Amino acid sequence: MNTTVVLMFGLLVAVSLAVIVFSQMREKARIERARKVAALENGFNHSRRLFHEIPGHYLTPELKLLLLGRMEDVARKLNGFNTDKPVKAWLDEIEEHRQAVEAGADRHPTPSIDSKDKSAYIKDLLADLFKLIEYLHKSRQLSNAAAQRKLRHVLFLVHKTHADLHIFQARDFIRQNETRRAIHEYHLAMTELNKSRDNPVAAKTLETLRTHIKELEAVAADAGAQPSGESQRRLDQQWDNFFEDDHSWKKKADYDD
Repeated sequence: MNTTVVLMFGLLVAVSLAVIVFSQMREKARIERARKVAALENGFNHSRRLFHEIPGHYLTPELKLLLLGRMEDVARKLNGFNTDKPVKAWLDEIEEHRQAVEAGADRHPTPSIDSKDKSAYIKDLLADLFKLIEYLHKSRQLSNAAAQRKLRHVLFLVHKTHADLHIFQARDFIRQNETRRAIHEYHLAMTELNKSRDNPVAAKTLETLRTHIKELEAVAADAGAQPSGESQRRLDQQWDNFFEDDHSWKKKADYDD
């Protein structure tokens, strides 16, 4: 009789322990699943943010497709967890953007870098893009050569961000007839772009800046003269045309594998 009680008690303890272990394992699995879903969702939102918030004239078609590919890969992994996230809508959005990029019809906003805060914000986005490319390389999703080309281009974009701010400030000084200060800002822009002078876009921009500086120095040399309205409008239009002509520089900056 005592033996039976002991055995029953032992069985009850074993079952209780099994139930506890099973519950703990189930809770652990639930927590791990939630962690993976959250990580995937964060990864998707991070790539989508880079795609939409980095100025359109900074991203080459190749970089846009890289971000879209990353978004699609994460969305499909997320879809495997059968969550309530609108994954199908995300995939449809990705495909729509991909078709637009491949057709050359993608229209990203191209905001001016007109403040230090905006310049710093764009620089932070580019730093995140740099880290993403490094991650894709380390996870063997990008070849070494492809990763290096993309990383070099992103570094150029960082320099361009600083240069764009100086260029904006120079143009503002021209409007205020402060020629010497405008020349100084153009020189600062050249200093930034010289860090990526091997880049064809940087080389062309440096050539344009040299021309602007010479024209402004000629104006400054005439003590009582100020840049005429027509001269100022011409310089502004040349600069706008240069940076708004997406196709001309994207073709040069696009490094296909």
